Amino acid sequence: MRKLLVFLAVAALAPAGYALGKPARPTLAKPMAAGLTGACARANLKLVNAGQLTIGTNNPAYPPWFDGKEKKGTGFKTSNPYSGKGYESAVAYAAAKRLGFSRVAVKWTAVPFDKSYAPGKKSFDFYLAQVSYKPVRAKAVSFSSSYYFVNQAVVGLKKNSISKVKTMVDLRPYTFGVPLGTTSYDYVVKYIKPTKKPKVYDTLNDAVTALKNGQIDGLVVDFPSTGYITGVQVPNSVVVGRLPTRGPKEYFGLVFQKGNPLVACVNKALAAMRADGTLKRLERAWLSGSAPLLK
Repeated sequence: MRKLLVFLAVAALAPAGYALGKPARPTLAKPMAAGLTGACARANLKLVNAGQLTIGTNNPAYPPWFDGKEKKGTGFKTSNPYSGKGYESAVAYAAAKRLGFSRVAVKWTAVPFDKSYAPGKKSFDFYLAQVSYKPVRAKAVSFSSSYYFVNQAVVGLKKNSISKVKTMVDLRPYTFGVPLGTTSYDYVVKYIKPTKKPKVYDTLNDAVTALKNGQIDGLVVDFPSTGYITGVQVPNSVVVGRLPTRGPKEYFGLVFQKGNPLVACVNKALAAMRADGTLKRLERAWLSGSAPLLK
């Protein structure tokens, strides 16, 4: 009799969820991603350090690509790649999982951006720090397929006239700053075609400082990076607008030592992540935001 009363009490509560417009559904645990097999099985991978996946990125590690508070002992500034937070950190760990690596088997190493695609032996298995694929870079290193398609954008100080610009043509009179070795420089020269030569800075942080100090009118960077710049680094700045795609569609790829067979395995992992919605879900989580598209 007691079992019957318990059953009736539970049944009576069931419609409550529907009354609130939230149908009661069982919570299903996410299935574990199956590791790759054959030549891509973990035991068959040729790695920089046996049994460990070594991932390189730039330092400081900036949001929204990386997040999580700095952690003593990691050597990384601004964010903590080991946190799994931020788009690129999350993508790296999702790919590592597909390759059969647990979180503790992943090691991050700091490598300057321009060194990642320079010729020569690498200290990492793969590298990610918003490195766009370019044919000239692919002569020295190997790239994975895309993990993010990107648009460039312009950041300027709110008080300056550049903040009111609506078209690409209207950008031409201004002085732009770009980080060294980036596709931002290529875009400025080829498609904005400013009347003044753009200024090139060794690091993104140097370019940000130049904007803050009024040494340049506009900073050209990938659009997702503008949120941290305008919200934290230069609070009195604004995203002037996203720049339209010109020429081949720009994308970020993981970087490998030239000819590394690991590329094929990581491409399989990325394809699976694209097919099951993982990449899209991570984009929504970490790369949200909007800005007008300049015409």
